[in-house]
Amino acid sequence: MFVTLEEAKGYLRVDSSDEDSFILGLMETANALIKNVTRRTPAAVVRTAELYVIAYLYEHREEADHKTMTETVKYLLFGIRKEKF
Repeated sequence: MFVTLEEAKGYLRVDSSDEDSFILGLMETANALIKNVTRRTPAAVVRTAELYVIAYLYEHREEADHKTMTETVKYLLFGIRKEKF
């Protein structure tokens, strides 16, 4: 992952460790989505996109619109997307 748990928690403004496992799961989801969109390894992607996915899923945990979120990530990352894996 490109973003650390501490960075994600800071970005989300979460002070306690109560939701660490939940946030780690969001980080894994963000990482997988970014890898699928860019067709690159996680080290080659932009930190902002990963933080966006983590924050979106955290804030909308009950009613996340995955299609809209994925479209936003595509717009953020298509400029660095490889033609093929």
